[in-house]
Amino acid sequence: MNDYFPRAVENRLAAHLRVMPAVVVSGARQTGKSTLARRLVPGPRQFATLDDLDVLDAAQRDPDSLFGDEAITLDEIQRAPDLLLAIKRHIDEQRRPGQFLLTGSANLALIARVSESLAGRAGYLALWPMTRRERQGLGRTGCWDELLAASDSAWKEVVMAQAGDPEDWREVARRGGFPDPAIHFADDADRAIWFDGYLRTYLERDLAALSSVASLVDFRRLVRAACLRVGQVVNQTEIGRDIGLPQPTVHRYLNLLETSYLLVRLPAYAINRTKRLIKSPKLYWCDTGLALRIGGVDPAPAHLENLVLCDLLAWRDSRRDPAEVCYWRTTAGQEVDFVIEAGDALLPIEVKATGNPRLGDCTRLRAFRREYPELARPGLLLHAGDRVEWLAPDVLAVPWWRVV
Repeated sequence: MNDYFPRAVENRLAAHLRVMPAVVVSGARQTGKSTLARRLVPGPRQFATLDDLDVLDAAQRDPDSLFGDEAITLDEIQRAPDLLLAIKRHIDEQRRPGQFLLTGSANLALIARVSESLAGRAGYLALWPMTRRERQGLGRTGCWDELLAASDSAWKEVVMAQAGDPEDWREVARRGGFPDPAIHFADDADRAIWFDGYLRTYLERDLAALSSVASLVDFRRLVRAACLRVGQVVNQTEIGRDIGLPQPTVHRYLNLLETSYLLVRLPAYAINRTKRLIKSPKLYWCDTGLALRIGGVDPAPAHLENLVLCDLLAWRDSRRDPAEVCYWRTTAGQEVDFVIEAGDALLPIEVKATGNPRLGDCTRLRAFRREYPELARPGLLLHAGDRVEWLAPDVLAVPWWRVV
């Protein structure tokens, strides 16, 4: 078995290292950040991880002792955020492209005690759990770029040209995208052991490094409640009422999960970008396998949505040009699962776990197109069947595995 699977973000990481003195790669623990850093970055380079207590002690007591003439990769940088001040000083003294590659299992921008952002000195990238096509060894995400680049009439040809065989989305959801359970474990029982150990490590070590939590029992209850709300609009008051926690505590715990890249709060789409900040987001997880194990449930249609979103997030964060991924909901209750905003175009996406999509499944996509007639591309209806067909003149139904 191949011991390395290319990642979609590789080209963007290489480009950042050619330009910026520091590059920060963040993502949940065990997504492959260290493997990516060791594999991709050429030439002489030191490597140190702050999971090593001796290295952590040096970073806290005498950070300059870690830096030599060679470029350096520092793993789990969030464990010593004050180290960023020393890194800033060294960059200002030498300013060499690729001098520092920093990886971390937390979003530094969301950690309250991080006072140094390395503004103008660092590029920031996110590494999500592996996409379906990364697990196949293709080193890429779904065919979102191809669809955006093609004319509307060519969409059917684009998706039919995609290589790959049908897969049961339920099995894909159970495996998730963390490399070990997704690639190396073929048995659900083995994956369960891994996921349980992952959660325990997060609760007992990573969480303590990020913030103080008064009760791990309460936090674990919140984590499970969040796993049971995949695809739902976030209502912190309701969550708190269901699990017996005050709303401010729920808010702080959800922030911790998002800081750790475990939780995804998907914003609502609006033409006015300021309104996106005040509309309630929808809740998803970075990995469906982990969410299913913690929730103790079988795959449901919302987990197929989550699978598609995981691919969209990896695509968004590996491309050169900016793009946004949102959902759309009206006050009347009309909703579209995902909206890609790239350039001056909007691509609405609806996900259905049915194997036999019908014209009635197009209603929400067509409502979105009526709302934004000048911007919206045809609607994309992803389903669990095997047919590629135009259900309506402006809605293409496609098996999810041909796109993701």
